[in-house]
Amino acid sequence: MTNVQWAMVIYQLRIHFRMGEMKGIQKILINQIDLSDETFSVNYLPDLHRLRSSIEQIGMMQPVFLRKKLGGYQIVCGFRRISVMKELEKSEIESRVFEDKEMDEFHLFSLSLQENLTTRGFNVVEEAIALEKLIHYFQIHPDTVIHTFLPLFSLETNEKILNTYLSLAQMEDEVKTYVLKEGVSRSNIRRLSGLTSEDRIAVLSLVSPLKLGENRLREALTFLEEISQRDQCSVREIVRRPEIQGILFQKELTPIQKAERVKKVLKAHRYPRIHQLEEAFEKRKKNLNLPSHLSLHHQPFFEGRGLTVEFQFETMEEYRTILSFLSNLVDREEFREILRSS
Repeated sequence: MTNVQWAMVIYQLRIHFRMGEMKGIQKILINQIDLSDETFSVNYLPDLHRLRSSIEQIGMMQPVFLRKKLGGYQIVCGFRRISVMKELEKSEIESRVFEDKEMDEFHLFSLSLQENLTTRGFNVVEEAIALEKLIHYFQIHPDTVIHTFLPLFSLETNEKILNTYLSLAQMEDEVKTYVLKEGVSRSNIRRLSGLTSEDRIAVLSLVSPLKLGENRLREALTFLEEISQRDQCSVREIVRRPEIQGILFQKELTPIQKAERVKKVLKAHRYPRIHQLEEAFEKRKKNLNLPSHLSLHHQPFFEGRGLTVEFQFETMEEYRTILSFLSNLVDREEFREILRSS
């Protein structure tokens, strides 16, 4: 379908919408509506609290859209409203009804998208579900979806974005929920999509309790992927290692403390040589008994020789004390060992 053809679809939808207004609104018994038919639904973890409060206080602001089917009605738009009305034990609901052959399924789905975009919008998982249905259920060409439907969701019009959302739609519900609640970025969604289903669930058991931010999540996923490739093992095997599971089960640790320790373990597995150098450096530095306002650092990743000294002071007396301490370091064997190994 070209953009010109899509413009015609929108025009036809507006005509049907106006015709629906002219036909008026009907009251349909809720028990005649097929609640199990989710052909046009893209709902995922909808927040019904505000909608329920609104309906309880002032009633329904807009009717739902239904299609007349043999023996009842199919929901086109208004899944959340119908769900709330049923919970409130209402027997009927105001509806605009389309006849069975009045409009094909793709046009009805497009109408549903347009109506929801103007009333509530979609979360990231619902956008993924909508795009997945357009491609796989309604058989819309990817180029049309990219150039016509991605802009409806304020998404960049390229294949990479489309594939990211399509991969999210195929993920497990637990992962979708994590992506939605934690606001996972597209780049990290792509990293998750490169894992098997079993590995994603294993990763979720690791990262979910750690409350990782975007950068920490990217770092963890990268470490896991690189260790998996190097050691020719699955990601879930890495996650299940005792040294990682032991951290997760330490109830006295906060999520931040657990995240730091897990990062240290993963980094040690990923860069064992650097980890050994780091431990040796920290051990020698500890033997120096540095004052709290003075710190000593090696070169990043031990690439290159030399040390960096940082210190803070507020008075001239503190400054003299630091200089004296640094001057005395020259005669200490522990310091010479650090310098030789750096």
